[in-house]
Amino acid sequence: MKLLVIEDEERLADYLRQGLTQEGFVVDVATDGVDGLHQASEGRYDLVLLDGLLPGIDGLAVLAALRQQDHTHALPVLMLTARGEVEDRVRGLQAGADDYLVKPFAFSELVARVQALLRRAAATPMAEATVLRLADLELDLLRRKAQRAGRRLELTAKEFALLTLLLRRQGQVLSRTELAEQVWDMNFDGGTNVVEVAVRRLRGKIDAPFDAPLLHTVRGMGYVLENRDPGIG
Repeated sequence: MKLLVIEDEERLADYLRQGLTQEGFVVDVATDGVDGLHQASEGRYDLVLLDGLLPGIDGLAVLAALRQQDHTHALPVLMLTARGEVEDRVRGLQAGADDYLVKPFAFSELVARVQALLRRAAATPMAEATVLRLADLELDLLRRKAQRAGRRLELTAKEFALLTLLLRRQGQVLSRTELAEQVWDMNFDGGTNVVEVAVRRLRGKIDAPFDAPLLHTVRGMGYVLENRDPGIG
């Protein structure tokens, strides 16, 4: 799942990016209200973590703008702020925040609240699918579980994020550059083999133990996840 962190404190923003990435999320960061509103409006995110005090326009203004747009009206928003007074929390919730977390906070609590909001969003009508499938391969985004032919697959956080992207774009060839940008949030360097290594390890878990491969290499272009065996699915 893809998250947007709108936070102007660089150390905290980097901390959240690293921690949430390790939890298996794809994370983008904006450091001011204007850029954050633009990214939230133009991108496709499952949840926004929004600081209340931001340069440019503050968090409440960003939140109000998101709630006025049809495509972001129901986007889950977790407010992060140093303001802990009851009135401030009430103001944020009344403005449309789905939850409120006061700084400083425990990262474990942040993750728990993020997961709770994602579960709540998944239960609403028209919610994006939270279980992705291809043939006998299944990925549960909320429970962070993967299985094939009923067998549990033990994936690292990066492997989970990589498989999520491939499943969401199944049937489409994804280049190494796109995988590097989406999963590792990095500019692709032709001299690094991080993508190839990750794909090889993922293939060893989702394909090697089974008869029909799903993850294919398209020479000179990239990788595609698709079922080429008519006997499966």
